[in-house]
Order: sequence, then C-alpha cells, then structure tokens
Amino acid sequence: MAFNRFFGRGRDASPTPPPPDELDALGHPDADDDESLVAPEEAPARSWRERAEAVLPTGASTGSKRTEALYGSADAVGPTHFVSARGCRVIDTDGERYLDCTMALGAVALGYAEPKVTQAVIEAVSQGQVSALSSWREVELAERLCAIIPCAERAQFLKTGAEATSAAVRLARTYTGRDQVIASGYFGWHDWSSDAAGVPAGTKRDVTRVPFDDLGALERAAAAAGNALAAIVLEPVVEHEPSAEWLARARTLCDAVGAALIFDEVKTGFRVAPGGYQEVCGVTPDLASFGKALANGYPLAAVVGLAPLMESARRTWISSTLASEAGALAAALAVLDWHFDADIPATLAETGREMRAAVDRAIDASGLHGVQTAGVDTMWLMRWDDPARESRFLQHAVREGVLFKRGAYNFAAIAHDEEALREIEAAASAALVALAEDEA
Repeated sequence: MAFNRFFGRGRDASPTPPPPDELDALGHPDADDDESLVAPEEAPARSWRERAEAVLPTGASTGSKRTEALYGSADAVGPTHFVSARGCRVIDTDGERYLDCTMALGAVALGYAEPKVTQAVIEAVSQGQVSALSSWREVELAERLCAIIPCAERAQFLKTGAEATSAAVRLARTYTGRDQVIASGYFGWHDWSSDAAGVPAGTKRDVTRVPFDDLGALERAAAAAGNALAAIVLEPVVEHEPSAEWLARARTLCDAVGAALIFDEVKTGFRVAPGGYQEVCGVTPDLASFGKALANGYPLAAVVGLAPLMESARRTWISSTLASEAGALAAALAVLDWHFDADIPATLAETGREMRAAVDRAIDASGLHGVQTAGVDTMWLMRWDDPARESRFLQHAVREGVLFKRGAYNFAAIAHDEEALREIEAAASAALVALAEDEA
C-alpha cells in the first residue's frame, strides 16, 4: 500500500510556502523580496500539468485556464499553476514570476491580494464563515447595491456569474409565466444558455440566440416569439460597445409584450461603472447579474432588479448553502468602499488605454501586420488574423514574463502601475520581434 499518500510528502511535493519571517502583516510574501517567492523545495516527479491531466477531466476546472485555452495547444510550453498572486504579478510552481494582463478573467480589478480587501476577509472569517443564520453583511451589501445600480430594488446573492444570470432567467420566466428567451452573449455553462452536448433538445428550443448588435436578428427573433417571450438577455458589451439602437430596441421589444430585459453585467459591473453598463448607456433593464470584480476575485455574484420581478423568488426556488458566506460578502463591501473613495472605473479606463497604447507601439515598431488592439479600454483584446500566429506570440510573451489573454479579454487593474506598463511594452515588443523572426 502506498502509505506515502497519507504519511509524508511522497514523490509529488506540494509547493513550499515562504517562511513566516518573509511574510507581511497580512500573510503575503514580501513583494520586494524575490527570494521569498521560491519554487517548491523539491522538484516533483511529475509536473503540475501532468498531475492535473491525471485527475481533472479537462486538466483545469475553469475552461479558460486549460493549457489549450491559455496558449492555443495542449502541448504548448507555459505556466499552468500558481503559488502566489499579488498586485498584477503571479508566481508559478517553478518559481517563475509573471506580469498578468488577464487578472483572473476580469475577476480582479483592484489587484491580487489587495490589502484592504484581504484584511476585511480575514476579520470576517475569523468570526465564523457561516452559521445557521444569514450574515449581517448580506443585508448591508444588498442595501448598498440597491443604492448604486439603476435597476436594483432587490438583490439576492449566489456564487458565480452563471448562477446569477440563470437566476435572472428563472425569475423572468416565473414572473411572466412564459418560456421563450432571446439571448445574445456568453452566459456560462448552464443548460438554459448552452448548446453543448448533454443539454436536452427541448431546453435548446426555448432559447433563440442572436448576434451581438444585430438589430434585424433581434427584431426577427422577437417577432417569432411573440407573446411567448419571457426575456431578452444581453451582454451589453461584447468586445466593443453596442449601438444605442441595439439596447433601446431591446427595451422597446420587451415592453411591447411584457417581457423582462436582462443585462449580464458580470464583466461590466464595477469595471465600466460601479452600476454596470446600464449606469452609462441610458437603458435600464428589469433584472441584471453581477459578479467578477464585485468581490475582487472572491466567489460572489448577485442578481438584482425591480421588486416585482425579484419577489418572484418566493414563487420559485433559487438558493445556495454558501450564497451568503461572510468572507466574500466582506470582500465586496471592501470593494464598494474603494469605489466610494475613488473613481475606480476612470482609473481602469486610463490604465487600459495606456496598456493598449503600449502594445500598439510594440506592434507599430515590429512592422507586423495582421494584428491590432480592439475593445473597450478597461477590457481590451488583441485581434489576430491567424490563431496560430496568436498562439506563437503568446508563448514568446510568456518567455518574456508577461501573460496576455488568448482572445478576449486583457483586463486593466489598479495594480498595473507605470513599471508594469513598461514591462508590458517591452515584452510585447520582444515577442512580436521573435514572431517576425519565426516568419522570416
């Protein structure tokens, strides 16, 4: 029997954390001491990627963190697992340090392990993470969200953006007594919004997908649904801002038949504006989902909306054991304090513009064609004419110490300071030059 599985470290060692005297007051490695951010003291017999592939069916529980999603190929060379994340930098299991432009798929807008957020979480969990009763923080956070999000008269908490958007659709169907949904955007893996294997055909028939900002397709889908329409669900921003007519027409079409307009603000909330894109576009939905930057990377999401629709929750069932655990609620309250004290979205927009400009300069200097930056400044992307070229660029950039996102999006964070911006430009320049040399 392999007793080393239970006793001792065995062949596959876990990463060794820094010793206590090399941690700051919050238990983080000293950012100024590279020696404290060391690799595991014993090299494992198998790599972390190999170990992951042996026990996780797709190699990573988050689809965008699979090796092929990160770098374009399952055989690509690049980091796959981290030991430490702080500010805008991560340390992998080999002890290599990288500047991160993905910010955990946009879940982190302030910076990894942001001290005020971390302290709030520590204080909350030290008093007990959960109990038979709801945390008082659930009430305070709901009150504060209802004060800043245009459509919010009520709020209910969940753990993921996909859960929150699914809850919004459930509420709309309950309120209207209808089944048909029109959808435009990405809403996660749940059955109602997916055409993947394993989703019942009947479930798929109840949802009509339309391209983003395609007014004609939206109107045709609404006409086909008629009075059976329960909701139109939109990501308000998909790689670029929509036309004003797109959102306004969605509002009109819903009003005409008594359907609910739902905005998925999981990426845009607390990034484009604290109250999401609805705060700046002039169109107010009936329901909206928030997540990601709401709690700066801690697992929390919210479905918010007008009281009559939200109170449909009493006629259906939306619940999660850990929906109101104290740690994530405390993180979100600390995030709201940040937004009260400073214009975080304006800073993110400025930082994003500078990140894009740095990459644009690198592209211009390289002389390469077939690549350009695009998108909203706070969540920008590199658009390539050839996925294979993009994959080679990403691997060159990794060797230069920067993690760019394949596809959409690269996310600006408060932690991306001037030094980080210089590193981004230098890494992009070197990677583009290396790509040009590959193609010469």
